[in-house]
Parts: sequence; C-alpha cells; structure tokens
Amino acid sequence: MLANENVYIASESSFYRILKSANQLKHRNKSKSPRKVIKPEPLVSLAPNQIYSWEGLPFGYITYLPTDVKGIFLYLYLIMDVYSRKIVGWQIHAQESANHAADLMIDICQRENIPPNQVTLHSDNGSPMKGATMLATLQKLGIVASFNRPSVSNDNPYSESLFKTLKYHHTYPAKPFESIGKARNWVDGFAPRWHTVGWYNNEHLHSSISFVTPNQRHTGEDKMILEQRHKVYIEAKNKNPNRWSGNTRNWKYINSVSLNPDKEDEINNQQKAA
Repeated sequence: MLANENVYIASESSFYRILKSANQLKHRNKSKSPRKVIKPEPLVSLAPNQIYSWEGLPFGYITYLPTDVKGIFLYLYLIMDVYSRKIVGWQIHAQESANHAADLMIDICQRENIPPNQVTLHSDNGSPMKGATMLATLQKLGIVASFNRPSVSNDNPYSESLFKTLKYHHTYPAKPFESIGKARNWVDGFAPRWHTVGWYNNEHLHSSISFVTPNQRHTGEDKMILEQRHKVYIEAKNKNPNRWSGNTRNWKYINSVSLNPDKEDEINNQQKAA
C-alpha cells in the first residue's frame, strides 16, 4: 500500500522482525499429516476464468456457518478463480445439496459470460460436488470436473487459504449467526454477489499475487501497479544503496498459477520466481 503511494519506509524483513518481537507471527492451527494416495492431474491457469476452485470438506467450501441453535449449521457454497483469487460466486443454504451447487454454477457462468469448454472446476469428493444434478449441470455448461484426494487439503490450497482468510477476518462474528439472513448479510459485506464493491475482491491485497486485489488481477490492472511499485523501490535503492545487500523486492508479474503441479514443475517455477 505504501509503494502504491510512492512511499518507502523499510524492507519487508524489517517489518517482520518488528512483528516477531511483538509476538505477532504465530501459527494458529496445526498441519494435518499427509496421506499416500494418488495425486490429481496438474492444472495450469494462464488467465482468469480458466480454473475455478471450491471445497466441500468440513469447515471448507461448502463450509459450515454456526447458528444460535446447537447442532444446526448453515452451508456456504463459495467458488473462487484460481488465477486471480477472485470470489466469482457464493450462496448460503440451510442444507447441502447438489441442486444448490448446480444453481450456483449456472449463476456464475451467466455473470462471468463463460463459454463452454473453457473452465475446469476443481473440488473435493463431497456429495454435492459429485451428485448427479451437479455433474449433469457441469456437462451441460461445458465445464470439466476435477477432484482432489480425500482429506488432502494440499490438493486445493487456494480454497483452504480463502477459508482461513474469511474465518479470521476481524469482522467475523464471535457469536453464531442468528438467522440465514444475517449470515448472508455478513458474507455479502465480505464479498458482495451483485456488484464489485467489497472487501475481499476489491480491498484485500493478496500476498500470493504480489499484494494486489483479486479484482485488479482479474481485470489485468495489476501489471501497471507492479511496474510502478518496482520503480518506487529502484528509486529508493538509488537514493540510499547502503540499505540493500542485494536486489529490491521482486514485483514481477505472475504469468501462470498451477494447481497440483508435478514436483519438477514446482521446482522450476520456484527457480524462475527467484
């Protein structure tokens, strides 16, 4: 945000040292032990509206939203674009259903103007995702279905990350939702369905896409933003080169995003990024 305002104060590592000294860098949950099962086919997205992702595991997407009635939950159906991290659509219902999932996909394809045979939808093996109505709808829309391994969150890391961002947002209610209407109102403030103004898509500077918003990435605005940031850092380095021991921060544009890449491809991508 400072770079967008042509301001440079200190390096990211300096900020992290301050956070660490203030005990603000602790992990908040434990990682699950991996399971040895067949890995899904790798997918690569080169532009928006090519690969969509969602989850159906407990506390995933579809995720449970607690109510003030013990044992009763609401279900958040939420789909994101892997390339831009944009939330392209969501719905909340009182039950899990392949019909609801199919209705959400029809709505997204209409609003995003998705032609047949363009999008792959990656999800887990939950019953709404593999229900007959959902699979028939995907076939009708020309959407390819892709599934991850059971109980392996690494196969769908983008939805898992989004889930954590939602649940740890500072406005997420401390108490359960009193009604489905209030749950929908809260999620609509997090990521509105019918217009582009909203926190996640329009304000959240996403770390995995070089700290631009999902909408900036989705529309291609991020290219100019990243170029301007690079200029700010170069100017700051030229004014005081003693503050740098190496290169400035990498603000290069991210050309592709991989889902479940092969190990060799993952290493090559990391080397290119470096």
